[in-house]
Amino acid sequence: MLPISNLSLWLLIGNISMSTQPHNRMKNREQTESRILEAVASIVESEGFEKLGINTIASKANVSKMLIYRYFGGLEELIAQFIIQKDYWANTGTVIINPQSVGDSIKNMFRKQIEQLRNDVTLRRLCRWELSCNNTSIEQLRDKREENGCSLIKLVSTLTGCPNTEVASLASILSAAISYLALIEDQCLSYNGISLQNDKGWDEIMKGVEMIVDLWIKSIQE
Repeated sequence: MLPISNLSLWLLIGNISMSTQPHNRMKNREQTESRILEAVASIVESEGFEKLGINTIASKANVSKMLIYRYFGGLEELIAQFIIQKDYWANTGTVIINPQSVGDSIKNMFRKQIEQLRNDVTLRRLCRWELSCNNTSIEQLRDKREENGCSLIKLVSTLTGCPNTEVASLASILSAAISYLALIEDQCLSYNGISLQNDKGWDEIMKGVEMIVDLWIKSIQE
């Protein structure tokens, strides 16, 4: 029989061990989920969304297929989580708007869209994939993007005193133009004489965006 002091020590060690087990399990799950999402990104970047499958992802991530089902629910749910975390507008909230400098905030928002689209091959593949199909994952992405977009438009409308429709029209034209130009960059050398395949050309495009925003801000201040 253990002395009381030793028994207390063993009980203390046992309690500490038990208390750390849930934390370790959570940490292991987070690491595994991250590895699975990284595998999805790698497959999309090299082969496209069309090549995604449970077996391919499990092999790439070096995990059991059952873990994918357990952590994400299935392939559609996994793809939905992946594309929502990758999409620029689905992850751009109202915090990006500085009430003291609305115009600069808007310009910065579109500058970041350009940077992310140009630097992220996977995001460009996602945009092209969205144009070519319609499924539950895409619907969830569009719903999240629409939710964020409408919140941004409502805030800018409130801060500037402009109608929602006016802000929405301006935002839609600029964001759609940027997306289109970024998506054709790989196959198109130039657009209206502006190079799409170097920073100098995109600096010119950003100057155009800034000019439009500045003119709009000026018009509502007059």
